Amino acid sequence: MKILTVAIPNHHFFKWIEHLEHSGHEVFWFDITDGGGVATRIQWVKQFKGWKLKYDYPFRTRIKRTFPKLYKSIAKLNENSVSSQFSKVVQRIHPDVIHCFEMQLSGLPILEVLQQYKNIPLIYSSWGSDIYDYKRLGVTDHQFSTFSARVDYLITDCKRDYKLAASKGFSGVFLGVFPGNGGICINSDDIEPIGVRKTIMIKGYDDGVGKAIQVLQAIELLPEATIKQFDFIIYSADNIVIKYIENSNFFNVENTKVLSRYSFVKNELLLAYMGQSLIHIGNSISDGMPNALLEAMGMGAFPIQSNPGNVTEEVIEDGKNGFLIQNPLDVKEIAELIMESLSNSSLLKKAMNYNTAFIAENYNRETLQPKIASLYQNLISTNEN
Repeated sequence: MKILTVAIPNHHFFKWIEHLEHSGHEVFWFDITDGGGVATRIQWVKQFKGWKLKYDYPFRTRIKRTFPKLYKSIAKLNENSVSSQFSKVVQRIHPDVIHCFEMQLSGLPILEVLQQYKNIPLIYSSWGSDIYDYKRLGVTDHQFSTFSARVDYLITDCKRDYKLAASKGFSGVFLGVFPGNGGICINSDDIEPIGVRKTIMIKGYDDGVGKAIQVLQAIELLPEATIKQFDFIIYSADNIVIKYIENSNFFNVENTKVLSRYSFVKNELLLAYMGQSLIHIGNSISDGMPNALLEAMGMGAFPIQSNPGNVTEEVIEDGKNGFLIQNPLDVKEIAELIMESLSNSSLLKKAMNYNTAFIAENYNRETLQPKIASLYQNLISTNEN
């Protein structure tokens, strides 16, 4: 089976595709951004790169950085259209199925071509806010409904988004809910006992959707005698978050580790940090099912997480195996939830036992691998009948 995937260069995409390495399928990847060189971590995949520029002229990168307006003017003449290049790829390989990861970034730019090849089944994997907050991402109702109607098979990272897609014109086959990265690989040796955990871990997104600064402000409201016992890890931190920490009188270099959103950190290391953390806090006004939340739960960190569109409550029962942030902008509410969790060791222990077992049963990468591989195999049988 020839599978043509369309996606940005993304950790979650790479992890998903790795499931197919030994499946017997012929896998292709059209990099919708044409960003960077060949992805060595999936070098067994036939990759379509270098399609964007007609001519890679001297000093192009310097002009792009120094004279952005001039670069945009040149780009209008020097860049091939996504549609024309993707159409050539389809004509060249004659895929049995096209798998598009994300609508706004990967699906809509090639929608014109997808409409021309309706005989080729289309799988669409939605991630994050792709469906839930499509208008904020610049997608119109017409674009959403047109794309949804073209999709033959849908995969979502939460139950919520299947219902939303169905309300917008999707009438194909729902293949199920799967984490965007294809599952979590848990190393039980990295899961520390509750009694030795002295770290609070915070997702550092603050990009208009992520609201990490509200979490930092909430921590600054806590009693010093309580909070000084803990170290902090703020990861995937946006620049505005890094600047806030640098200017804060509360956070200091002795007890705070900051990992920039723009520096590469191995996923295994982040999981190990989660296995050392007493609580993990993620706060945003829009999201799908956060992979970081599932990873933190699997590593035994008590989750305090926002609940946009009621998605997080699909895995967290408030007060049982985590706390739900009802208002991600309410600093006082977040502070109260943090304080309550730190003062209830019994709850933390029960939640850890429940969450590690729950993630192992439902999101374990080894368990999901054959299920994901069979999705494509079942498509062959369906289309042949």
